[in-house]
Amino acid sequence: MLRIISANLNGIRSAAKKGFMEWMQDQRADFICVQELKAQEADLESTILSPDGLNTYFHYAEKKGYSGAGIFTPHPIDDLQIGFGNPEFDAEGRYVEISIGSLSVVSVYMPSGSSSPERQEAKFRFLDAFLPHLIKLRNKGRQIVLCGDVNIAHQEIDLKNWKGNLKNSGFLPEERAWLTRLFTEEGYMDVYRHLEPHASDTCYTWWSQRGQAYTNNVGWRIDYQIATPEFGKSAKKASVYKKQRFSDHAPLMIEYDWAL
Repeated sequence: MLRIISANLNGIRSAAKKGFMEWMQDQRADFICVQELKAQEADLESTILSPDGLNTYFHYAEKKGYSGAGIFTPHPIDDLQIGFGNPEFDAEGRYVEISIGSLSVVSVYMPSGSSSPERQEAKFRFLDAFLPHLIKLRNKGRQIVLCGDVNIAHQEIDLKNWKGNLKNSGFLPEERAWLTRLFTEEGYMDVYRHLEPHASDTCYTWWSQRGQAYTNNVGWRIDYQIATPEFGKSAKKASVYKKQRFSDHAPLMIEYDWAL
């Protein structure tokens, strides 16, 4: 079985202090895709940059303490791509892609638009630029699994308070339509929903730090593993890990019946 984990860490140094690195090692996963590093290379200790038995590939944002994405893997890789060729968003450290054999694994941290109208416009620009990249990637004929914080809840089942968020970033009609197009027209599948088509309260991966959102499970499913169908249909088990808290997100773990 191939085990893949996706986790937004909301600061890799903060998550490390809460035991993430030890937990990650214990999982014996094949790929651990992380987002929101909030650090530059010079900020990180060797236990994060070079954990025992794992290769590390990070994309840092130019802005200090902001964004960032990465992948840990015990496997030697054939190819590495940092960034997806868009100057605006590559400067924000949002994309790492590694290739092993016929499989490409991507860790992506898609923008949030919740902080201001300007950031929502940036999010729309990202979606407009990223879709052609995903189509191009798909047309290479490779198996692909895209892991990350997408910052969009796709359907009403994917967040607790959907009625109250219809006009809010992360659940806007245009954002949801983007995911629908990805899943219905562009040859990608939502692996978690393939395995758990009806899960609601157990599907959430992010909770606001305001109020008692986590305690009351007022959550959103915004962390995904998105795959080409052949690879995605090999998935056998999905879970959201909540026994420990490393950030305001919970790791999404999926096991695939697939040999590298």
